[in-house]
Amino acid sequence: MTTIKLHNTRTRKKEVFAPLDPENVRMYVCGPTVYDRAHLGNARPVVVFDVLYRLLRHVYGPDHVTYARNFTDVDDKINARAAESGRSIGEITAETTQWFLDDMAALGALEPDHMPRATQYIPQMVAMIEGLIAKGHAYQAEGHVLFAVDSWREHYGKLSGRSVDDMIAGARVEVAPYKRNPMDFVLWKPSSDDLPGWASPWGRGRPGWHIECSAMAHDLLGESFDIHGGGNDLMFPHHENEIAQSCCAHPEGQFARYWLHNEMLQVEGKKMSKSLGNFFTVRDLLDQGIPGEVIRFVFLSTHYRKPMDWTAEKAREAEETLRRWRRLVPDAFDNDWMGSPSESVVESVANDLNTAQAISELHRLHTGVLNAYNRIIAHGADYDGPDPNVLESEFLSSARFLGLLEPDMGGWINTAADLADFAAKLSDLRVEAKQSKDFSEVDRFKSALITAGVEVRMSKEGVELVPGPNFDPAKLEALK
Repeated sequence: MTTIKLHNTRTRKKEVFAPLDPENVRMYVCGPTVYDRAHLGNARPVVVFDVLYRLLRHVYGPDHVTYARNFTDVDDKINARAAESGRSIGEITAETTQWFLDDMAALGALEPDHMPRATQYIPQMVAMIEGLIAKGHAYQAEGHVLFAVDSWREHYGKLSGRSVDDMIAGARVEVAPYKRNPMDFVLWKPSSDDLPGWASPWGRGRPGWHIECSAMAHDLLGESFDIHGGGNDLMFPHHENEIAQSCCAHPEGQFARYWLHNEMLQVEGKKMSKSLGNFFTVRDLLDQGIPGEVIRFVFLSTHYRKPMDWTAEKAREAEETLRRWRRLVPDAFDNDWMGSPSESVVESVANDLNTAQAISELHRLHTGVLNAYNRIIAHGADYDGPDPNVLESEFLSSARFLGLLEPDMGGWINTAADLADFAAKLSDLRVEAKQSKDFSEVDRFKSALITAGVEVRMSKEGVELVPGPNFDPAKLEALK
């Protein structure tokens, strides 16, 4: 069996992954707050943990892995969006939840086994809060219930590596008069009549942000589970608070044993922000004609624990690479194709999700297929090398192990077929023009292809059409 090694944020070292139960490997990842479109930074953890999900399914079997990723559908940002738009909270969260699922699907992300909504787990949150109060880890104050950090002081801060005193000195926390300690955090807060609220022992109110993940993870995965993931911006306070309240509520459990955090995303070397004009959503890129597979490839080209810099040049290079790869094995995309990925690609991913190394291995496999075909052309019947069909199968299965070269991603297959049809039509027009001495239709057709961003290569051997960096498949519709 493949040995998986993961960098555990909690221990600050790479560890051999040993699940609690190989028959039921469990992973929880913090999901989005659904009030708007997912920006590009939101998508990075989705792709990172999708790769880990694929790896776990490959090693332990799809039926032995449980992946949960939540939706936060009760939050002050959602309330504010409803107030400013005049739309209902339910309408906004339903719409934006579907937006998220559609956009992440465009990036090739598999849907988790469980996608709980916070509002579906209010009773579990109330019960956990009651237990924390009973155990002396939480207290009521002015309609709020707060977690008492001092009751967990010895352990609080272990994930982020800071002491409580250091956090008090440097943290930007809400200083409220009813807090016993500035670091105490809200488990439950009162709701006015115009805000979402649920009945509770402490009056009508709504949960704090942190308690929802603890309650949902416990309900779906148990008191102890294997992996908890998210962006490193969640390490403190969100994940630190999850650990505190979960371990205090269920001291017999371990909560999560391995913690993985991905680094943040930049755009053209700068932090993404609306003030810099470099802020965009996944949908913005998709609507600009950048295929989701290209976005995924750029993400995978940087190790998850390193900052990722999104650039137009990286997207262009990724698109060229993917088009080149897809031209190698066009027939495979018409079938429900399955195979076994290369051991070198699997081992790269198993080594702390080293997708950048895995991409390098894919380049090597692709070169191997091309070399085999070139040697067949050069040596003919004397060729005694590896079967190129076997090499193709290994290459394609390895790419799909990473969520690349899937048949239904980005409309690439129809584009390849269309270009093949257009190349044949242009060849026929050339033959007719040579006979009639009228090349006007050839020139018109060629001009339309160039306008669509297609590079037209015409020689004695025939016609080859290659998508260029500004290729726009929509402009080909007029030629059909």
